[in-house]
Amino acid sequence: MDKAHIIAEIKRTAEANGGKPLGKSRFEKATGIKIHEWCGKYWARWGDALQEAGFEPNTLQTAYDRNAMIEQIALFTRELRRFPVPSELQMRSRQDGDFPGYAAIIRVGKKAEIVRLVVEFCSNRDDFNDVLEICRPLLQSQPEAETVAPADDDPTFGHVYLMKSGKHHKIGHTNAAGRREYELAIQLPERLTTVHVIATDDPAGIEAYWHKRFEAKRLKGEWFNLDAADVRAFKRRQFM
Repeated sequence: MDKAHIIAEIKRTAEANGGKPLGKSRFEKATGIKIHEWCGKYWARWGDALQEAGFEPNTLQTAYDRNAMIEQIALFTRELRRFPVPSELQMRSRQDGDFPGYAAIIRVGKKAEIVRLVVEFCSNRDDFNDVLEICRPLLQSQPEAETVAPADDDPTFGHVYLMKSGKHHKIGHTNAAGRREYELAIQLPERLTTVHVIATDDPAGIEAYWHKRFEAKRLKGEWFNLDAADVRAFKRRQFM
């Protein structure tokens, strides 16, 4: 599946939809092009694909239909081949305009309830049998008190980030990527932007992995002179 074909399909389906590009899940249904065929391969976010095709990224409505929410979680489960952890749901909410907001997800209830709803949704859809096989065993293994809580509540879980200021990139780790961007931005003369964030249960170890991988391009400390291929390699990872 090449990029040119996907862009052509984005334009074709948008034209058939009155000039408005489809959201990620509707696009998959209409074309058969799976998320894994473009996510992390050509683009990190669906909005990036829409922009390259000449459209503005879709914006998520404030009120998100529960069935649509459960379908998005089911699709994300298929993409990961396991049920997503809280930090992955948070990241997807921030990065993908088609994905439900994390606050809306946790309002649904405990993790066991969300898994139950996903199983119920998949049981009524023949095309989600693969997701059903992943989630059904979780109904028996899920502790009743476990909730889908913000990942920041877990001190062992964090993120490894790639940020850019001017021509250079910084690779570091944190338990609050957004706050870290703000802290660094007030110290630098040039605009700082977050390029990508990887969720991990070993922030220090995964940071060390990327530092070692790009050692030959290190400038000073956590700053590197990366090229486009290096950035693409980093952006291919959602979780490590």
